[in-house]
Amino acid sequence: MDSSLAALIDHTLLKPEATAADIRKLCAEARQYGFASVCVNPYWTPLAAAELDGSTVPVCTVVGFPLGANATDVKVAETAAAIRAGAREIDMVLNIGELRGGTHAAVAADIRAVVQAATEGGAIVKVILETALLNDQQKIAACRIAQDAGARFVKTSTGFGPGGATVEDVALMRRVVGPDMGVKASGGIRTLEDCRRMIAAGATRIGASAGVKIMEAAV
Repeated sequence: MDSSLAALIDHTLLKPEATAADIRKLCAEARQYGFASVCVNPYWTPLAAAELDGSTVPVCTVVGFPLGANATDVKVAETAAAIRAGAREIDMVLNIGELRGGTHAAVAADIRAVVQAATEGGAIVKVILETALLNDQQKIAACRIAQDAGARFVKTSTGFGPGGATVEDVALMRRVVGPDMGVKASGGIRTLEDCRRMIAAGATRIGASAGVKIMEAAV
């Protein structure tokens, strides 16, 4: 088993129809393979944290998901609640409309508030750009804003938008943020080859619901 590959994968289940049994299975798989985290919807954070208690796998949850259009104080409250429930990684969707409208100060303030709440709780933040809705200049601006606001990662996609991760977007994001910030490729990554292409382009984290399938192919 390629433990170095597993350590890059956020084992993800964000489908609205996911049940408690599904979350328990996700967590058991994460323990088995040593994934970077499990990524679940906020409601399931307490269950995932309980299932992973005593393991090295942290819980990641999503904030402002999947549209990014929640009020900032709601995103902050979500972040604080998720950390109280056991989350140690927060994947937030930035304010896509304000970014596309060129109101960068609003985008920055939104991210900065979530980063502050997460930092106070000992958690890190990944900022989801939803790249399929942005042009290259908007992607560049989003990366710079997220980096300046103190986020630890920029992330391509929610998986609920019109498109997922592409090699070109991952490479662009890596060029913008440089070597010291994380880049998470997420959305449509289903095979070992997909993973390898994203890592070669500069991804340091992979969001995938197909983590077990990917690891079985890596044997």
